[in-house]
Amino acid sequence: MATRVVLVTGPSGAGRSTAIAALEDLGYETIDNLPLSLVPRLLDGPLLRPLVLGIDVRNRDFSVTALIELIDRLTRAPALRLEVLYLDASPDVLVRRYSETRRRHPLAPEDAPLEGITLEVDLLAPIRARADVLIDTSAMSPHELRAELARWFDLGKIARLAVSLHSFSYKRGVPRGLDMMFDCRFLSNPHWVPALRPLTGLDPAVAAHVAADPRFDPFITKVRDLLLFLLPAHVEEGKSHLAVGFGCTGGQHRSVAVTENIARALAEAGWQVSKRHRELERRALAQPGVKEAGGA
Repeated sequence: MATRVVLVTGPSGAGRSTAIAALEDLGYETIDNLPLSLVPRLLDGPLLRPLVLGIDVRNRDFSVTALIELIDRLTRAPALRLEVLYLDASPDVLVRRYSETRRRHPLAPEDAPLEGITLEVDLLAPIRARADVLIDTSAMSPHELRAELARWFDLGKIARLAVSLHSFSYKRGVPRGLDMMFDCRFLSNPHWVPALRPLTGLDPAVAAHVAADPRFDPFITKVRDLLLFLLPAHVEEGKSHLAVGFGCTGGQHRSVAVTENIARALAEAGWQVSKRHRELERRALAQPGVKEAGGA
């Protein structure tokens, strides 16, 4: 059976150290800040139990390119089952946490924490997009974070399949790592309704417009039934994670509404579901004070 390996990363102050300690308590072997160049050598040796590797910008030879190459290499290794855990938090929360601890940011030790936080969010954006599990700790206490990690990574529940649903824009390309995807561009497009154009698929008015398309209900029913048929089979095959994508032209309206609908249906059926709205996340990153990583 493949050995479970969890790469834990994210911006400084988002809870990475707390997460690594929590995963150690769950029974994982944990190693923090190992140079990236030494990771393949470590994994070539015998692994007696599931492994957690903490990686951030303080790693001695850290680079985004090297980390992406490492993720790709470990994903292809048949003896390993890799998961990337990304701990995130909003910039204002990260600034507050740095102010409370009076620590200096590793990317801007001589400047205000916001400078380093902005640089780090920009730097890590491509890794965030590759995450299998994304946890926003902005409103979480350490106790709540530990409980969330137990829900995802408890070794006693390893047979439980984690399902991640992704909305995206075809114009920006298909997200990497999807196991299957569905095209939502045949549905009625709210973009052509002036009042709905600036809104997103999270807005009830947009969701109602998309759902009013007579093809919507049959589509949702067929996709839901297909997934509910396939998920137990993936569990039997030993998979721990399944990524499903829903795309539309801009990734703002139809794909978001469909993702939300399917997520509710799977959760009501008892499956562990997380959601990622890639283009909405890009819009959030583009807000003042936070740079968006071009091409991420």
